[in-house]
Amino acid sequence: MSSPAFSNSGPGMLYQGALTPVTGRFALIAARFNDLVVERLIRGAQEALHQHGIGPEQIDLIRVPGAWEIPLAALHLARSGRYGALVCLGCVLRGQTDHYEYVAGAAAQGIARVALDTGLPIGFGVLTCETLEQAMDRAGGKAGNKGAEAALAALEMAHLLRRLAPLSSVSSPSFPAPSSPETL
Repeated sequence: MSSPAFSNSGPGMLYQGALTPVTGRFALIAARFNDLVVERLIRGAQEALHQHGIGPEQIDLIRVPGAWEIPLAALHLARSGRYGALVCLGCVLRGQTDHYEYVAGAAAQGIARVALDTGLPIGFGVLTCETLEQAMDRAGGKAGNKGAEAALAALEMAHLLRRLAPLSSVSSPSFPAPSSPETL
């Protein structure tokens, strides 16, 4: 016997984020390593935020040496209380050594830990690819732009966390909670 599908037509509430402008600042943390790819991720993230009403004055760009350094910068920015969301952008390409696994894994785990430890929404736009061609495809090529997708995920999560704030003892750092879920 199959269980009934969840629906929002019943007595429960549906909470989800939105892709509409918010008051607050965004930080794009971008690695300089593999800059050919990362520059395209940055442009994608900026354009996506602009298309959804986030002005250039609300977006700061922070450059770090490589993907390994992104989590530490993210932690400092998250703790600053200045930002309502972060977007982490980088590119790690597989080489002929184990270095790829260490850098890619540390970046992913570190960014996730910052988000969980601080409660700040963080869009993950660190590509982990086998080849430069695959990375270029994901940075504005035939597979879309993962920088844009990461920025929109951060925007959507900023909205969602604002909506969830009244239900939780965890607060969203730089975006004040609305008075009711309908005000988003």
